[in-house]
Amino acid sequence: MTQTISENSAQTETVYIGLGSNLSEPGQQLQNARLSIAKLAGIEETGYSSVYTSPPMGPQDQPDYLNSVMAVNCTFSAQQLLKQLQDIEIQQGRIKTRRWGERTVDLDILLFGQQHINQTDLTIPHTGLTERAFVLYPLHEIGGDELIIPGYGKLGQLMQTVPLNGLTRLGETGNEN
Repeated sequence: MTQTISENSAQTETVYIGLGSNLSEPGQQLQNARLSIAKLAGIEETGYSSVYTSPPMGPQDQPDYLNSVMAVNCTFSAQQLLKQLQDIEIQQGRIKTRRWGERTVDLDILLFGQQHINQTDLTIPHTGLTERAFVLYPLHEIGGDELIIPGYGKLGQLMQTVPLNGLTRLGETGNEN
C-alpha cells in the first residue's frame, strides 16, 4: 500500500531514525548526528537507544559499525525529513562509495508514524528493518514490545525471529557498559 504524503503536512508524527557509523570516530559521529537532528526546527527528541556495535552487513573489509535509534516527534513530511537527514550526512562528510560500504554516518528513517511510503528515494518502513538485529534491538529498547511495524506486526514478536548476529550493546555514548 502506497500513501501519498503532503509536503505541507502540519501533523505531528512519531518517527524513528536509525543512526550508523564506522569511520572517523563513529561514537562521535553518532553523537554529532543526534545533536544535529535534535536542533532541526519541527523536531523534538523523545528517546535515544544505547549504542550497539555489530559486524558490517556488506563487505567485510571494513570496520565494525556503531548503531543507535532515535525517536522524535516531527512536524514535517517524510520527504522533508529525508532531505534534512541527507544534509546532515553531507555535513558530516558522508561520501557514497559502494553499497553497504563504510561511512562516516548513515541516517535512515525507519518508521514515520504508521505510514507506508514507497517512493523512488524513500521506503517506509525502511527496507530490511525486520531482518536486521542492529536496527531491531535498539528500536526495541526505545519502542518496546507493542510498537507496531506497519505491515509486519508488533516489534516484540519480530524480535523473536532475529538473532543477535554479533550485535553487542554499549552505553549511550558508545562506551562499554
